Amino acid sequence: MLEHDIVIIGGGLAGCRAALEVMRRDPSLDLALVSKTHPIRSHSVAAQGGIAAALQNVDPQDSWEAHAFDTVKGSDYLADQDAVEILAREAPEVIIDLEHLGVLFSRLPDGRIAQRAFGGHSHPRTCYAADKTGQAILHELVSNLKRFGVKLYSEWYVLDLILEDNQAQGVVMLEQASGRLEVLRAKAVMLATGGYGRIYNSTSNDFASTGDGMAMVARAGLPLQDMEFVQFHPTGLYPVGVLISEAVRGEGAYLINGKGERFMAAYAPSQMELAPRDITSRAIVTEVRAGRGIDGKDFVYLDLRHLGAEKIHTRLPFCWEEAHRHLGIDAVVDPIPVRPTVHYCMGGIPVTVEGQVLRDAQTRVEGLFAAGETACVSVHGANRLGSNSLLECVVFGRRTGAAMVEAVRGRALPKVDEGSLLKQAASRIAGLVERSGKSRIDQVRRQFQDCMTEHCGVYRTESVLQEGIQKWQQIRQRYEQDLRLDDRGKVWNTELIEALELDNLMTVGALILASALERRESRGSHAREDYPQRDDQRFLQHTLAAFREGSPQISYRPVVITRFPPQERKY
Repeated sequence: MLEHDIVIIGGGLAGCRAALEVMRRDPSLDLALVSKTHPIRSHSVAAQGGIAAALQNVDPQDSWEAHAFDTVKGSDYLADQDAVEILAREAPEVIIDLEHLGVLFSRLPDGRIAQRAFGGHSHPRTCYAADKTGQAILHELVSNLKRFGVKLYSEWYVLDLILEDNQAQGVVMLEQASGRLEVLRAKAVMLATGGYGRIYNSTSNDFASTGDGMAMVARAGLPLQDMEFVQFHPTGLYPVGVLISEAVRGEGAYLINGKGERFMAAYAPSQMELAPRDITSRAIVTEVRAGRGIDGKDFVYLDLRHLGAEKIHTRLPFCWEEAHRHLGIDAVVDPIPVRPTVHYCMGGIPVTVEGQVLRDAQTRVEGLFAAGETACVSVHGANRLGSNSLLECVVFGRRTGAAMVEAVRGRALPKVDEGSLLKQAASRIAGLVERSGKSRIDQVRRQFQDCMTEHCGVYRTESVLQEGIQKWQQIRQRYEQDLRLDDRGKVWNTELIEALELDNLMTVGALILASALERRESRGSHAREDYPQRDDQRFLQHTLAAFREGSPQISYRPVVITRFPPQERKY
């Protein structure tokens, strides 16, 4: 049996920042980082546009209060305002800390950190490293962790959380290179496994974004919060689905419909292309539905041509590369075809502002923490503003690391039944590997992804969601009764990993559908055509969705409102 004081599951930005904070505060602690891919290959490196902070380098009128208000308004007033205040107040400090760690931010001519406009922000406050900001930050965090000698379990897949008597005790995990199962016990466990974008058939997320941490928590009987709020990024490269960063619009690109019109004037006349993502995505879908897509098809154009070659290649090199690599388009010469693609989950594992996981509205789970996209501290509410996600990872990753140092102080390693845990894990794997059905994993996964895309997309209705739940049940039955794995070996059995990931995707998907069905209003990214208005009287509250006796059950917890009373959201 393996043992460490603290184990962090996930090698992305939130997990690495938490690990660094642990080591800074107490280098004597035995810390381990477990990641199913090498940390440098985690999805954090795909974050392009930047990280928000009211540094006032470009606009002296900016302030943390303005940043907080923009974030709350962008969330359609569902964000917890105590958490938002922490996010905005600590933002300048964490940016300077990242710079001191070695992050190479883009610069103004006078040498200060450059900042640009981003959707939903009232001031240009997004710091950036060209359009490869996530990669720039993560590389420096991983380099600094190596200085501390943090134990890395790279390419180990965590099967399940060990949770007994409301206490996290460790994890059960699989070494992909050998097929070896291990129990790892720890005084504190942190989940930082990222999002679940692969639930949908068009997503900007990488193949590893399969909701693993959320599914572990859900299988343990704990709730997930606000899962109905799925962010569709307006500018996914058509038809591939990969991200064309909001930084492109921040630098001045236009969205153009089939009539050659900058159509955002009809939806957000003051913000235009820099309206929040939920509003912009719905606008694109509305244009396409009205027959105003390009040549009557289901996409519009993102036009950079007026920016000029020098600006495009200097500030937006990766976006140019993506369009050229996938479609052969030179964005200096031709517009880029785009349509909404699943990008981010506002919901996740409910946590305190110190990152401790909640069992319900009040009860904390001892020794269990989460941060980043996996968690829901609720700084994003019903819709996230661009460049706030990297900020959340850094701010709350740091806070969670500090909280774990205190949590393990004076605490003994838990006692766990290693034999029983290994037996259960081996049985679960054998149950998958030995199946002899007719359905391949890819067939079942595509059917599930199509179900979620069709029945829980940008626009939703009661009947469509109910039909989606019925289809989910049929697909789940197909997974459990008719799946077939051809690879029955132990060494690098990627087919087994895909089957385990599909289980996680379907677990999370069920809670998304159930949460979306029960929220009978439109708020942020959750747009109900049968309930088109926001309903603060009934639904100004967080959804908690948990499995009870095998079925999703819904409850609610209040939203924290401290500074900004809800008002109509206009841009």
